[in-house]
Amino acid sequence: MAFKTYGTLPVTDSVSWIGANDRETDKFEGLWDIPLGVAYNSYFINDDKTALIDTVKSSFMDDFIYRLGRLLGERQLDYVIVNHVEPDHSGSLGLIRRLYPGVRFVGNAKTLDLIKNFYHIDDGFVEVGEGEVLDLGLHKLSFAFAPMVHWPESMATYDATEKILFSNDVFGGFGALEGGLFDDEVNLDWALYEMMRYYVNIVGRFAAPALKALAKIRALDIGMICPAHGPIWRSDPSRVMGLYEKWSRQETEEGVVLVYGSMYGNTKAASDLIARSLTESGVNNVSVYDISRSNMSYITTDIWRYAGLILSCCTYNMELFPPMAALLRLLENKMMKGRQIGLCGTYSWSGAALKEMKAFVERSKGNWNLLDPAIEIKSYPTETDIELCAALGQEMARAVKRGL
Repeated sequence: MAFKTYGTLPVTDSVSWIGANDRETDKFEGLWDIPLGVAYNSYFINDDKTALIDTVKSSFMDDFIYRLGRLLGERQLDYVIVNHVEPDHSGSLGLIRRLYPGVRFVGNAKTLDLIKNFYHIDDGFVEVGEGEVLDLGLHKLSFAFAPMVHWPESMATYDATEKILFSNDVFGGFGALEGGLFDDEVNLDWALYEMMRYYVNIVGRFAAPALKALAKIRALDIGMICPAHGPIWRSDPSRVMGLYEKWSRQETEEGVVLVYGSMYGNTKAASDLIARSLTESGVNNVSVYDISRSNMSYITTDIWRYAGLILSCCTYNMELFPPMAALLRLLENKMMKGRQIGLCGTYSWSGAALKEMKAFVERSKGNWNLLDPAIEIKSYPTETDIELCAALGQEMARAVKRGL
């Protein structure tokens, strides 16, 4: 049997996975769809001194504590390294302190302050600095700070003995672990997509700090990456580091995302015309989303991935259709740049949609390149409108091909 003790998995001879698989939560952070669940990865190091790397969400802590006790046996837990205080990683800290009163929580100054705020624990801390070493015996742990990837206290822990990077949210992905712990045990296409979806929606706004963190990580001799979500990357860690660098530089692929908001199908009709023009113009990667029915996490992931975006939307009560307005606020928050954008607004008696979408582009201060024609349709597309929709698709196709 592969389990060293029930519910844990060996990572190496002295490092064990002791996490949890969440197939019950519908939306991560209350926002992002996770139909395949999510894993909360925690790691136990068995050495002269024992240590946990992060914990699990509080709703899974009963089983987690039971498994931890099985691993410890008669020994005490000496350290919990807290790479990140967000509750899906730190939710078991209060119970751990009550069960193991001598345990010390290891983190940077910002980590320890957040622990006080979340759990009202104000003692038993070991504050570490950048590059400082914690000696467990055979294992020597050092710490690489990654502020604002994606909280101010975020950091990674490096085990020089095993050449393991415990990266927390960096290189993490959505999806519960279906029996496979390592990347060579799971569907890799699925794992990489869910890592990108996690990156875009959780880390993406902080692309610049992510690049700084990656520069530190690149300097380490890494044989395995153990993130806080998703599979462990052991077969080719450099590949996932390369993907993170690509995403953090906002490098795009040839393709167009078309997002439409339609109440009665008229705006959808115009959107279908534009989508057909894109494919006729040679764009093979076209993703079309109905803003009222698609979770934002999938839309933003494709927008981050591809070079072109077309927004096609109706006016609603003299304003932009509310779901589209929410998407624009989210895109502003993500601080995307270097992409082509086309606009199509529809109305019947008050033309606000095109005006508000243009204002979004103007606020970006050049991060989006607005293409002609910007279309405004009254009620239902006329023959002239149909020609304009075709022209917008053709111009977008030229732009995304020219820019890559």
